[in-house]
Order: sequence, then structure tokens, then C-alpha cells
Amino acid sequence: MINYLISFFIAMVPLVEIRLAIPYGLAKGLDPMILYPVCILGNMLPVPLIFFFARKVLEWGKDKKIIGKFFSFCLNKGHKGGAKLQEKAGRGLYWALFLFVGIPLPGTGAWTGTLASSILDMDFKKSVLAVMAGVVLAGTIMGLGTAGVLSLIGIGG
Repeated sequence: MINYLISFFIAMVPLVEIRLAIPYGLAKGLDPMILYPVCILGNMLPVPLIFFFARKVLEWGKDKKIIGKFFSFCLNKGHKGGAKLQEKAGRGLYWALFLFVGIPLPGTGAWTGTLASSILDMDFKKSVLAVMAGVVLAGTIMGLGTAGVLSLIGIGG
């Protein structure tokens, strides 16, 4: 039970998110049918807070002495992600958001995707659906990859 909880909390951590939570849980031998919903929920839980409040908090803190550099980094990451989405997507912005979150590359998870959608003033409901679909895709890719690696090295099934 504790490893499900650890997986849940790993999925909430920016930058690693479900990309680390799924491999961690599978390496611990957790049931994928329970692990996936737990990790998806953990990854999606912060999304509404990020969408509605992160931009405001980051804007407020970017000029502060101790936290300013980190907050500016986060804002720049969101702006760059948003610009990249808009540039490549055109009218298919929500599909681009789905793929941005769903392809498990560093810095392209639910946190960055949600911040980018907030900065671009995208529709909340459509953004959440695109991000959730992306999280499911990223979790599936990571799960299949992890299962293959674990099988190759003789751990698990």
C-alpha cells in the first residue's frame, strides 16, 4: 500500500510526474490496473491549481529576492512551451497540447502543459481533457517501456 502512495506523490512532482511514478510502481511489482489510475490521479490533481493560480503566483514572485530566479525560470518555461505549442499547432492547439504532454520528454508533462495553456488563455475544460489524455498516453508509453526493460533484465513477469 505504501508504494501506491509513494507512486501517487511522485506523480505530483513537477518535471518527473507520471514519467517516474509508473516505472517506480512497476519496479516495485505493483498491479498496473491499480497503479495507473493512482498515478493519473496524482498527476492530474495539481492541474486546476496550476491553471488558475500558478501564473499569478509566478508573476508575483518573479521579482522577489530569494525565489525570483526560480519563478522566472518557471514562467519562461511556460512561455516557451506555449509559444512552441502555438507555433506548431495553429488551429489544432488542443491536439498539440495532448501530444506535448503525452510524449514523455523532459519538461513536457502536465505541469508545463497546464502552465502553457494558462499563459495562452486556453479554455480550461478543453485544456484539462487534452492534458489528461496526454498523461494517459505518457503513462502508457512509460509503462510499456518499463515493462520491456524489466523483462530484459529479468525483473517481474
